[in-house]
Amino acid sequence: MSFKNGYLAIALMGGLAVVGCSNTAAGAKKDTEINSEKAAAAAEKAKDEAKPKAEEAAADTKEAARDAGAAVKDATRDATDSAKAAGETVDIKSALMADAAVDASHIDVDTYKDTKTVVLRGSVKTAAQVTKAGSIAAAKAPGYRIDNRLTVVPNP
Repeated sequence: MSFKNGYLAIALMGGLAVVGCSNTAAGAKKDTEINSEKAAAAAEKAKDEAKPKAEEAAADTKEAARDAGAAVKDATRDATDSAKAAGETVDIKSALMADAAVDASHIDVDTYKDTKTVVLRGSVKTAAQVTKAGSIAAAKAPGYRIDNRLTVVPNP
């Protein structure tokens, strides 16, 4: 090969290298654009898939809040009913103790809010006291059923 042909070969190789480099840069740019498009498409797909899950989670949260509100309301109602039942018990026992015709020292009073029932247990000295105790309980607990289980024991 001659000296002139050597320069020609070197120049040709340099030109190919420049073309190769420009091809590589263009390819890298194109790859970046493609990857950017793929990333954007993947992000859009993820957003579309996440949206129903987010809406479902929001609905679940809303339902849980509604359930919690109902539970608080029920618990408040139960506590109020229990307090009323306890009040009925105290009112009845106090009225029995205050009535001179009834010896309430051996009478137990239980009030059940769920069945709206007052149960009198224990003993008194006469049948008249059994009747009177039942009447007092009925007067102090309107709307409640009176279960009078008192027994007569003349000398308790």
